[in-house]
Order: sequence, then C-alpha cells, then structure tokens
Amino acid sequence: MANLPRHRVAMTIPGPTANVADSIAMAKRLEQLGWDDIWLADAGGLDALTLVPMLLGATENTRIGTAVVPVFTRTPAVLASTFAVINQAYPGRFIPGLGTSSHAIINNWHGLTMEKPLTRIKETMTLLRSMMAGEKTNFEGETLRSKGYRQAPTSKQPIYLAGLRPNMLETAAEISDGVILNLFPRSALPKIMEHIAIGAERAGKDPASVEVVCRHMMCLTNDKELGRAAFRAAFGPYYATPVYNKFLAWAGHEDTAKEIAEGFKARDRERTSAAMTDELVDQIALIGNEAECQDLIREYAAGGIHTHVMAPMIPDPQMIENTVMAFSKERFSF
Repeated sequence: MANLPRHRVAMTIPGPTANVADSIAMAKRLEQLGWDDIWLADAGGLDALTLVPMLLGATENTRIGTAVVPVFTRTPAVLASTFAVINQAYPGRFIPGLGTSSHAIINNWHGLTMEKPLTRIKETMTLLRSMMAGEKTNFEGETLRSKGYRQAPTSKQPIYLAGLRPNMLETAAEISDGVILNLFPRSALPKIMEHIAIGAERAGKDPASVEVVCRHMMCLTNDKELGRAAFRAAFGPYYATPVYNKFLAWAGHEDTAKEIAEGFKARDRERTSAAMTDELVDQIALIGNEAECQDLIREYAAGGIHTHVMAPMIPDPQMIENTVMAFSKERFSF
C-alpha cells in the first residue's frame, strides 16, 4: 500500500518586498513554530531555485517546495542539473513544483511564447525523468528537443505539477508525484478532485496517494472589506488572462469570466474588479479572523487537500505575524 500524504501547513515566502536575509530569518522562525513546509513562488524578484538551498541550509527538517517554476523559462537540462545538486545536498526535503505559468509572465516578462502548454509540460517531464535517470538524451518533440545530454543518475526526486482545468489536472496526477492547485472557487473542488483521481488511476496509482498542494490567498483580518479589496486589486487582472479566464468559466462562473475579460479589454480597471462579487471573492480567498481562516483550512483538508500553503495577500508586518502565529503548532491542528 502506498504511503498516504499527511496534512501539512506551509507558508509562501518571500513577500513582495522581502530580501534574502528576511527570507532566511522567516524560514528559521517558521520551523521553530512547527510549520511543516515553505513553498516559494518563482515570478520575479528573488529567484526560487537559488533561494531553495539557502533555506534548506538554514533549517533542519522543513520541506521546501516551489509553486511554481515555469517550464518555459528554463530548459529541462538546466532543471535536471539544478534538481540533482539540491537533491544530493538535502535529500528528501526538496519538492520542485513546475507549471506553465501565464501569458503575462511568459510572453510579456520573458519575451517568450507560451504555446502548447500541455505538450510542453509532458515533454519537459519526459526529458527530466530520462536525464535524472542518467540516460543519454535523444529526443525530438513538438516543443522540445535534446540530443547527447547526460548527467549522473539522481536518487528518487519527486516532481509536482500545477493544474487548473481537466487535461492539466489529469496529466499532473498521471505523470508527476503531486498536484498543485491555485485560485479556484471552493465549489469547484469536488470536480477538481475527480479529475485528479482520473489521472492517478490512469497511471495505476491510488488517487489517495497523490499529494495535493494548494496555495491559499489569505487575509487574516476582521476587516473583510479590506481583504476583498486586496484580492480584487491583485487578482482581478489575473482572471483576465486567457488561462485563468477560461479556468474561472470552467469552475462555474462563465458570466463573471466574460465580464472580467470585457472590462479588461476596455481598459476599465473598475469594471474588471467589480465583476468579482463579494460571494465569489469569499469562494476563492480566505478572508476572516483567526478562527474563520482555521476552519476554512480544515474544510479544504476535508475536501482532499493535503498541503496548505498560506499566502498573505497584504504585506503588512502585523497581518503576516498574525498568520504565522495562527497556524503555528501551538494554535492549529487538523
């Protein structure tokens, strides 16, 4: 019988204005307070795969993951060699999470072209598995090619994949070791879990053995209007991008997705943000006092999520401190 994942609490660091020293200090403190994991985003600022070994070296037992490194911004050979170094230095404590990211990041920030994302994910994983097994590459795919690359075999290294809609969710569960979720309405969780199960079963896995990681956009506050405004400001434009707009429609909010897209096209920021009702924001984000946010995390756990990555939306030191303490081992359990 496969080892089933346990429930874990995790924090996303660094914040938007954090530096390396602050990130290391936070990692040490989270470990002291009984947090299980730290998951790093890789969307500008501090580079996640550079910071990972620094945080591993500063802690003793904390698991460090990435959610997510875009597959379009690094070649499989770069990823394979990077994973090998971290795996050798800190065996069993590193979980690289990969994803396709968004058009805004890939096309605009990096000046690349985000095309055939599902194919790119599959071909990246094929090459990574081959490279990390020590095989010499001879691969010609639709989006990637590699010939003659070889590195020393790497001991078992789990790799997780992010998924939104059915094809990517099923692929992630089928060909990777865990699935990373983000920014979905809670009402969509049952059908998300159904597609994860389909993918797992396709690979002959027990669906319950596939670890499901979720980044929770959180605002631990008594001022719910403040939290909702922060979410709209940060993620209204997110849902205007093709990937997330289609996802929101698939999750059961077709009219809202259409209104967001039209407002964004008209460059009407107020219309774009206003399309997200209080009810929808509360379906996606975790906004409330300590007890309310703790109860919501338990609700997600009951729905099938194993690893809960708290991502404070407002970079206010006191609000971050409240989150750090609310999910410390002393004050929270599943």
